Amino acid sequence: MKRIIVLGCIVLTATASFSQQTEPVKDSFYTLTPVEIRAIRAGENSPFTKTNISKKEISKLNQGRDIPFLLNQTPSVVINADAGNGIGYTGIRIRGTDATRINVTLNGIPYNDAESQGTFFVNLPDFSSSVYSIQVQRGAGTSSNGAGAFGASINMSTNEVNKEAFAEINNSYGSFNSWKNTVKVGTGLLNNHFTVDARLSKINSDGYIDRATSDLSSVYLSAAYLSTKATVRLNIFTGKEKTYQAWNGVSETDLRNGNRTINYGGMEKPGEPYENEVDNYSQTHYQLFFNQELSRPLTFNTALFLTRGKGYYEQYKAEREYAEFGLPNPVIGGTSITESDFVRQLWLDNYFYGNIFSLQYKKKNTQLVVGGAYTKYDGKHYGKLIWSSNGGLPEPAYKWYDNKADKSDFNIYTKWQQQLPENWNLFTDLQYRHVGYAINGFRDNPSLSVDNNYNFFNPKFGISYNKNGWNAYASYGVAAKEPNRDDFEAGASQMPKPERLHDIEASIEKRKANYNLSATFYYMSYDNQLVLTGKVNDVGAYTRTNIPESYRLGVELQGAIKFNSWVNIAGNLALSKNKVKDFTEFIDDYDNGGQKTTTFQSADIAFSPAVVGGATINLLPIKNVELSFLSKYVSKQYLDNTENDRRSLNSFYVQDVRAIYTFKTNWLKEVNIIGQVNNLLGKKYEPNGYTYSYFVGGETVTENFYFPMTGRNFMLSLNVKL
Repeated sequence: MKRIIVLGCIVLTATASFSQQTEPVKDSFYTLTPVEIRAIRAGENSPFTKTNISKKEISKLNQGRDIPFLLNQTPSVVINADAGNGIGYTGIRIRGTDATRINVTLNGIPYNDAESQGTFFVNLPDFSSSVYSIQVQRGAGTSSNGAGAFGASINMSTNEVNKEAFAEINNSYGSFNSWKNTVKVGTGLLNNHFTVDARLSKINSDGYIDRATSDLSSVYLSAAYLSTKATVRLNIFTGKEKTYQAWNGVSETDLRNGNRTINYGGMEKPGEPYENEVDNYSQTHYQLFFNQELSRPLTFNTALFLTRGKGYYEQYKAEREYAEFGLPNPVIGGTSITESDFVRQLWLDNYFYGNIFSLQYKKKNTQLVVGGAYTKYDGKHYGKLIWSSNGGLPEPAYKWYDNKADKSDFNIYTKWQQQLPENWNLFTDLQYRHVGYAINGFRDNPSLSVDNNYNFFNPKFGISYNKNGWNAYASYGVAAKEPNRDDFEAGASQMPKPERLHDIEASIEKRKANYNLSATFYYMSYDNQLVLTGKVNDVGAYTRTNIPESYRLGVELQGAIKFNSWVNIAGNLALSKNKVKDFTEFIDDYDNGGQKTTTFQSADIAFSPAVVGGATINLLPIKNVELSFLSKYVSKQYLDNTENDRRSLNSFYVQDVRAIYTFKTNWLKEVNIIGQVNNLLGKKYEPNGYTYSYFVGGETVTENFYFPMTGRNFMLSLNVKL
């Protein structure tokens, strides 16, 4: 009964948080929204589906959990976490698409990993403490830099100008011995030209899952010179993460027996689990921006950047053959030893660097942007053996593979927005993107080399109408992306094709001082989408396969109502149909060898719930106090593309509650005390998992693994602005 009542609230209010919909992103001191951000963000009258999140809203949500958890109340979003509590490795899907299909930029600079195209927010601990605005675009969106947007794009901006000197201390503590400690300072504007901001952060947690600990630290430094017509800014920020591996999930059997927190990581070691089964990675970003107003209507901006990443994950591997690592069998006491226990490290050592640029013209009713980027990725993949129970290592850190990869990415775009008579706006966005990708062997297929080039043309067109609080738009966009690194390991006979998206969006919104309501309709049609089918590649690994046709069709309802000065309600509801056509499943046949196949004419796309809803009720009962009730509902999801109920994730409803008390003193600018209880009703749920099946003994056996989220848990924060 409770679930029905809350969902009724979602339908009636229909959107994301009220403040997200009505509060504009604050402008910077000289340059308004930074020039590099304006080049790739969708403006107020652009015909693209978007949600803007302000610094004020971010500060309410920022208690140490990762960036996906800050976006949980935005439309069509589903989040998950390996450790179960939002600290450490986390994931996000928007409209059913995972992070490898979500374009992410930091101040306009690409952040997606160049090879996997995934986004690992764990490498940016507490980055949200330096972010002053976020824009989430759903669908193909407007042209951006970096990986193709196949479900959404997320743009984060940190280049805020703080005119006044400040100092801030943020401390949070919560369940599972979770700590967040942050110190922020800024000089304010010195000599009317110079400003320096800095941040130091530390986050630790034991995690909900056994041994799923996180030890995260980060530093952020930004220095700028500003004048009325030019700015120069240097950002340097670094993050280091050490997390105990929890990416194996929990088997269906253990889950049913109540073993929700079991962690198989490190359990190959006899006796106690291996204590250093960890992921250990550091990433440092260098960003140098230059903005110049050339004339009243013309502005130029450019930025150079370097992202340096290096780290490994370590694993205990039991009873492995020496031949697997290219080693001869040692002879002990006259006996040839073929197997041993090993400790291995799989290393990444990479440089990602390049340049972004834009030339922006704005005069009367015309806006024109010409921009683009050139990026280069130099990556090394190598493995070290650091221990063997039976010896036989030729050197203390023996490398058994050492592969390189190079990837270049160039794009140039032109965006033209023209205001027409009678409150109409016309938008055109044309992008050309060239990708060159060379791989010199793989860990399990060292002789396979890849050298491919891709050329993509991504046009986007749209029209919008604005009058008397009404806003409507329609747009058509094309996006394309190259396969990921793992897709190429299929072998020379199974080379993957690039994917292409055709996205149609149409929206209507009514906005008044005390409410807003909107409905967005979308149809996303994919050519050659890459999906897991169970098919085995040349080296016996499961690989993604191009599916000729698939689509997503849906509507996103949003709205917010301010009843009076102390009550406002907001919500969103996404309804969708997500289908893959003519899908063929492959499963291993242990009885007869090879693989068995089953063809499905039409089936639901994996991890694409038909219903996703969120609602927020904000109460301000007395001065300086704010109470918020946050609800989230996600319907059933399938673990693969067979629409098999035995391979699915159950629907779930989660309720959080937050209280904020704010006050000031003569010597403190502001003090915030925030308390939040997550999963108030103690719901047992799993938003993520994986499955595989095989044929043995004359029947099909399916094994499912899940990533459980924690039950009721809390976080308390004390934020002091000096």
